[in-house]
Amino acid sequence: MSGHSKWHSIKHKKAATDAKRGRIFTRLIKEMTVAARSGGGDLDSNPRLRLAVNTAKANNMPADNIKRAIMRGTGELPGVTYEETQYEGYGPGGVALFIRVLTDNRNRTVAEIRHILSKHSGNLGESGCVSWMFEKKGYFVVDKAAADEDKLLEIVLSAGAEDMQEDEDNFEIFSSPEAFDGVKSALESAGIATAAAEISMVPQNYVKLEGKDAQTMLKLMETLEDQEDVQNVWANFDIGAAEFKEAS
Repeated sequence: MSGHSKWHSIKHKKAATDAKRGRIFTRLIKEMTVAARSGGGDLDSNPRLRLAVNTAKANNMPADNIKRAIMRGTGELPGVTYEETQYEGYGPGGVALFIRVLTDNRNRTVAEIRHILSKHSGNLGESGCVSWMFEKKGYFVVDKAAADEDKLLEIVLSAGAEDMQEDEDNFEIFSSPEAFDGVKSALESAGIATAAAEISMVPQNYVKLEGKDAQTMLKLMETLEDQEDVQNVWANFDIGAAEFKEAS
């Protein structure tokens, strides 16, 4: 699974000082608004909203921004109505792409995503063309320097994780979506920092990329994640550390 945990690590480190903080806030506000609209404003009974709020707090979003986003979702404040949808397609080398968006204009969004893909050796596919390659999981990335392997394994398995794997500089931890909160709480209680802690669509198999295809794929991921309506991009690429270093 080389490549995925490093991609998350890069995003995590950039987020702390990145000029794109406004983009991060916009994405989180949309997520909280839609989560509150679909599941109500009570964090205890709405896991999706609870995760979005916790992520917003971790990114130092002001409490007033969080409150207003939730109130727009529950209808207590006026706001834009976002439609949630997914797009599927392919990147360089046949890499599968699963893209989740929240948009107030589906025609605009799909046109922009199609353009981005075609510009980076990819193409948009039909609904269902790649979704079967992904499985919904709780997903965590922990830098190897942040925890002892045996201790980490004991903590996460005791908390309900299904598996832990090595990916060069990182540990990848997987759980069912239902066990996500328990694993996250266990890591926090142990003081173990995560480079990623999310409900993710985890690929069942991976496509190895090198050279030009690897660099084009990384640029494609960055461009898709910068698109204003894109919330998440999942892809089954396998790219080595040297390729990441070249791209950074």
